Amino acid sequence: MSPWQFLADLTNPDLAFLPKALTIAVLSAIMCGVVGCYVVLRGMAFIGDAVAHAVFPGLAIAFLFSGSLVLGGTIAGVVTALLVTVFAQNRRLKEDSVIGIFFVAAFALGIVIISRAPGYAGSLQQFLFGSITGIPDRDLYVVGATTIAVLLTVFLLHKEFVAVTLDREMARALGLRVFWLDLMLYVLVTLAVVMAVQTIGNILVLALLVTPAATARLLTDRLAVMMALAPAIGAGCALVGLYLSWSWDLPVGGTVVLTLTGAFLIAQLAAPRHGLIARLAA
Repeated sequence: MSPWQFLADLTNPDLAFLPKALTIAVLSAIMCGVVGCYVVLRGMAFIGDAVAHAVFPGLAIAFLFSGSLVLGGTIAGVVTALLVTVFAQNRRLKEDSVIGIFFVAAFALGIVIISRAPGYAGSLQQFLFGSITGIPDRDLYVVGATTIAVLLTVFLLHKEFVAVTLDREMARALGLRVFWLDLMLYVLVTLAVVMAVQTIGNILVLALLVTPAATARLLTDRLAVMMALAPAIGAGCALVGLYLSWSWDLPVGGTVVLTLTGAFLIAQLAAPRHGLIARLAA
């Protein structure tokens, strides 16, 4: 399928789900790209994976009661993030240990809940690997509003997030409220993950959170540029991935992730200063 045919399908009224899927994929990529910069710089990729597990019980409950998956996932993720932030204040336990306990427990709870639903296998597959065909209009508005809220929060708290990301103890010494900043960052990660789950799936959502930011990290040493590049890379790969999956009848989530991985490998090879070619030539 040529790009022009794909563009025609996007404007075809009989394929109304396709532009909705593209819009949600691009908005999710923008959110994940911006928030993912903090995740990559802080070395907390495990948290992104854990949040994807944490939202699962909320998704399952929302599915059982025919509610909003976005709302259900957000509530579950925020509650779990709050528990992690509180228990991680105990310095006898490392943060990753607390995260592992609570987020995996949340995922297990989601498995138990969804197993009680009719059509268990199909529902589980939709949650784990995403679906572009059943996105309701209301979720499109929710994702748009959430994207604006996330970007506004990042704009307002950027300096504080950077301070906590680079040196938590120094941030605490400067009088910053590290507990609340940690909690806010977890909430932002949760929102980004929940918005992306519908298109790319629970299993693969970590790629949308980490890979664009990691790719941008290879291309620049400036944080401001990195935070502009990461969402652009994510959105571009989401568009290309959706085009390829639609053209060749491939799973959307997997195709988008492979497109993101391809962009990362290109940057790893050809980045101006940090790529393999540049290092060999130095």
